[in-house]
This record gives sequence, C-alpha cells and structure tokens, in this order.
Amino acid sequence: MAQDEPERLLRLLSDQQEQIVAQWVRKVTTTLAGRLTPAEVQQDLTELYGALLAAVAQGSLATRQEAYGEVRSLLTELSRNRARQGFSPTETAYGLFALKEVLEPFLSDAAHLAAYLQFSRALDDLGLYTVETHAKTREEIISSQAEQLLELSTPVVKLWDGIVGVPLVGTLDSARTQVVMEKLLQSLLDQNATHAIIDITGVPSVDTQVAQHLLKTVVAARMMGAECTISGIRPQIAQTIVALGIEFGDITTKATLADALRHALRRIELQSATAGMGGTA
Repeated sequence: MAQDEPERLLRLLSDQQEQIVAQWVRKVTTTLAGRLTPAEVQQDLTELYGALLAAVAQGSLATRQEAYGEVRSLLTELSRNRARQGFSPTETAYGLFALKEVLEPFLSDAAHLAAYLQFSRALDDLGLYTVETHAKTREEIISSQAEQLLELSTPVVKLWDGIVGVPLVGTLDSARTQVVMEKLLQSLLDQNATHAIIDITGVPSVDTQVAQHLLKTVVAARMMGAECTISGIRPQIAQTIVALGIEFGDITTKATLADALRHALRRIELQSATAGMGGTA
C-alpha cells in the first residue's frame, strides 16, 4: 500500500466521522429489525469506530498486528453478546460489513478509492474474526445448555428416610453416567442415606456399555456405604442381559421400583432390628 494511503484513509474517516457513524448506526439498526435499540447500536459502533480510527492512525491495515488489539477485543465482546442474544453469524458480521457500504458515497477521488479498497480487505478479515468468535460462543452456549439439560434429566429423589432413588430415562452414556454418579453420591451424603435405587424403567435398552456404566455407579455408591438396587428389569431387558452374558454379580435387581422400595425398607428394618439387639446385649 502506498505510504500516503493510510493518511488519506485516516482523514476520510476522521473528517466525516459524525456522518459516517450516524449512517452506520441507522443501517445496522434497520438490519437487526428492531431487536436492538438505536442507543445500544450507537454505543457499540461508536466505540468500535474509535478503535478502528486509532488502529489506522498507527499506519497499518494488518488486522493481526498489535494496533488492532482493541478492535479485536471490542469485536469479541460484541460477537459474544450477539450470540447470546440469538443473532446469527451473518447478522453479526454484517454489522461490520455495513461500514463498507456506508463509506462508498464519501469516496471523492481515485486516491480515496485505493485507500478504501485496502480498508475493505481489513474489514473482511475482521468480519471473519467475528464469525469465528460467534461460532465459539454458540458452541459454549450449546454445551452449557446440554449440561443443564443433563442435570434436569437426572434427578435424585428421596423415596423414604435413608432411601434415595435415581429414575433414569433415555440413553445412558459416559457423560450422563458421570452426572448420575456425582449427584447420587452427593445425595447419599446430604441425606445420610444408606440405600439407593437406580430405576432403569425408562432406559430403552441395555447393552454391555450401559451395564458397565450402571456397575460403576453401584460401586461408587457402595464406597459411600450405601446398598444399591437396580429396578426396572423388564422381560426384554432381562433376556438381553442374559444373551449378552452380562453379570451383575451380587447386585440386587428388581422388576419394578415398588419391589425395590419394599426390598430396601425390609433391609432397613432388618438393620434396625439387628442394631437394637446389639444395643440390648
């Protein structure tokens, strides 16, 4: 780029700053269809325009250089906010690309045009940066929502004094098993429970992997001193377990949650009676 082109560009951006920013705000506000107020857009774009001016004033249009650090910082914040507000990557990037359209009527000669083309390329690079940042933010939001949904879909409920239950619905994978294990162990501790019932009535199928996940959860609960029962063993599930040669060892299994609860209550009564005899002796 010719040495005086940044100077021409800087004069163009500085001399017409008020008009350019005003038109830029109007254009972006219209594009966003009223989902952001003009005041909100004004604040975002005024700050961004000032940072762009400061970067150009340092004589460079290479957006990866240190001069554009503040610009990238503002674009990161803007892109993350737009992603959280539900705007698409296209809408977010257009907020920056619209500046190119706004500048076109202010080009008065060939010198301005040459500087504008260089600046346009810089805006393209920055536009891609906003898309990348927006995409990363959306991935983070989706991941966070998935974790929250996983928490909600894996409740641990108190069934009786000393007895907690985990009703599982849907597929049981490694990530969900970890959540189940953590919530179950915490509930055992918080409620001083000695029995846990893991109900798989809502689990569509049991394969070797699902069985291994269940066994890990049972072992973890046992290490906390709790006896575990797996309920919801339907005929089809039982046949599948036998066909796969899956061994639950000494883990108690029951057909229904009611059967498991009765078993746990009997165990608690037996333990209480045994403790009473020991105290009498």
